[in-house]
Amino acid sequence: MNTRNREGRDVVIEAPVTFVDRVRSDGVIVRWESRHHRKHQKPAVGSTWWAPKARGWWIAILFAIGSLLFAIGSVPGYASAAGAVGDTVTYFVGSLFFTTASFLSYREAVDAAPGALNPAHRRFFVYQPRRIDWWATGVQLVGTLYFNVSTGLAMVTDLSAQAAHEHVWRPDAIGSVCFLVSSALAWYEVCHGWAAWRPRSYSWWITLLNLIGSVAFGISAVAGYINPVTGQVYNAGRADTQTLIGAVCFLIGAVLLLPERTQPVSGQVMTPTADAGIGP
Repeated sequence: MNTRNREGRDVVIEAPVTFVDRVRSDGVIVRWESRHHRKHQKPAVGSTWWAPKARGWWIAILFAIGSLLFAIGSVPGYASAAGAVGDTVTYFVGSLFFTTASFLSYREAVDAAPGALNPAHRRFFVYQPRRIDWWATGVQLVGTLYFNVSTGLAMVTDLSAQAAHEHVWRPDAIGSVCFLVSSALAWYEVCHGWAAWRPRSYSWWITLLNLIGSVAFGISAVAGYINPVTGQVYNAGRADTQTLIGAVCFLIGAVLLLPERTQPVSGQVMTPTADAGIGP
């Protein structure tokens, strides 16, 4: 993509690299895909549904538990049955599962980087701005930390209206934005662009569900706006409904991570491209 700077010169803006086409020695063109490489760095161990020695299995399980807790917390009538404190504790514990799973996802992305991008062999604090998966997992991790703050402080029963606005609603809104950005980047990575139709791909369904879930969380954050003067929630019912929708989407996406981890693929897929090159 070309644009012009203030001096009128062409400036090339590179799209994120999500796949690379290569020509094999037999002349056949194959495609190396970013997400597949990250998710299949080592041969899958264990079964689809039980593999406690596999990091990918734990990512799926932890995300599923966190999503389930968020779904339970937003079910109509649960807050009345569990009490206000019990409801907020449910959300807080769920956010901790989200953070743990996001941390493992970020580690997964860091470990998938070429050696040249990580010469010091660091495993966490790395800077790889040209990698879309580094951004997606990193932004998601930041979002979960904001959810930790929001749900943690929501357990305090005597917060003032101003404090609830600043320390409960605002971190929730920021976390929701982070989730939306992260899900959009993950969707772009799988689709190799902003749109694609791949209903036979686990990755496609996972990222689509996560994107829908993130949109629902965003709507929930808007509906859950806390007035800094009165402390009133703008639309608590809609906030709970959208949280439930988002959590269910995340839950299904997390479960699909399990068969994605063990799907029998080689890591290279045939492509009809006539010439090899880097894309998109």
